[in-house]
Amino acid sequence: MTSKTIAENRKARHNYFIENDYEAGIMLVGTEVKSLRAGGGNIQESYASFENGGLYLVNAHIAEYGFGNRNNHEPTRPRQLLMHKKELAKLEALLQRAGKTLVPLSLYFNEKGKVKVKIGLAAGKKQHDKRQSDKERDWGREKQRLLKNDSR
Repeated sequence: MTSKTIAENRKARHNYFIENDYEAGIMLVGTEVKSLRAGGGNIQESYASFENGGLYLVNAHIAEYGFGNRNNHEPTRPRQLLMHKKELAKLEALLQRAGKTLVPLSLYFNEKGKVKVKIGLAAGKKQHDKRQSDKERDWGREKQRLLKNDSR
């Protein structure tokens, strides 16, 4: 079984410089997992932060499960991320010292069928950095197109 992507935050690489990425487990209830298997997840506007002595994924939207009963989950509740204590301590120190942020990059099922979150240690980009990235991407596309046309 291969890993299956549920949701991806494609704007994160546009808005931030991603320095490192980490894999974390996520604490979910049953209807959340069923909803994610049906494709009901969105991490576009979410972020990770340290609260109450743990790392939490805040503002991630997991749609309510259609066949859930009155005990269905709340779609945007904070969800605890699971990592080793040493990793958490290192991340917390990096966030406090360097003024970085933790941004979720993707939400996926791993090979064992567990839901995992890839979070990135990120620094914000300025507007001119975003324009430069766009120029480089456009030039790469143009270069590929030119090379493709020359090889005919």
